[in-house]
Amino acid sequence: MTDNRARAAVDHLIFLGRFLRSPRTVGAIAPSSRFLADRMVAGLSFEAGTTVVELGPGTGAFTRAISERLPAGGRYLGIERDQVFVGILRRRWPELDYVCDSVEHLERIAAAKGLLPIDHIVSGLPFATLPAAVTRPVLDAVHSTLKPGGTFTTFQYVHAYPMPAARLFRRQMAERFGPRASREAVYRNIPPAFVLTWRKGG
Repeated sequence: MTDNRARAAVDHLIFLGRFLRSPRTVGAIAPSSRFLADRMVAGLSFEAGTTVVELGPGTGAFTRAISERLPAGGRYLGIERDQVFVGILRRRWPELDYVCDSVEHLERIAAAKGLLPIDHIVSGLPFATLPAAVTRPVLDAVHSTLKPGGTFTTFQYVHAYPMPAARLFRRQMAERFGPRASREAVYRNIPPAFVLTWRKGG
């Protein structure tokens, strides 16, 4: 077994265990595929001094894709509430910065780290399964911390896309960012997913 396959197998077992422990906050039984991760960051502009904040990096599927593109002088911060995941991230990408905290504190954390305003926010959070009382302040913080022209990228599984909770999330995003969002399907993922990106106006 290659190192990459071994890591994928370990990540799958860890993810499944954390999902069984807390299905609402983990939201998936397996990490996202490399194909989904690459698509999540493919349309983002990574220039000198770019700041990227990742919400809920888990075992680092998107973190890897970001780290491969982050330029010299660029800054990354991962906000992850699961200490097990934070430990994995710190071992795999020790050069990056992580905080074990709730994403509801995004604005305070980013300000304390000197990251405001943020260029890109990438999220693997299962917004469709989170309570509205949690989602609303997070989306408010996302909008307030992004610079004009900054982007917010997340995904929704294809099978869940038409469900009421997923539609509600997109309406909440439209209220803050406007109705225009890019959408791209990634079928080489379990399950297939849509990548959604909003850009802050102004």
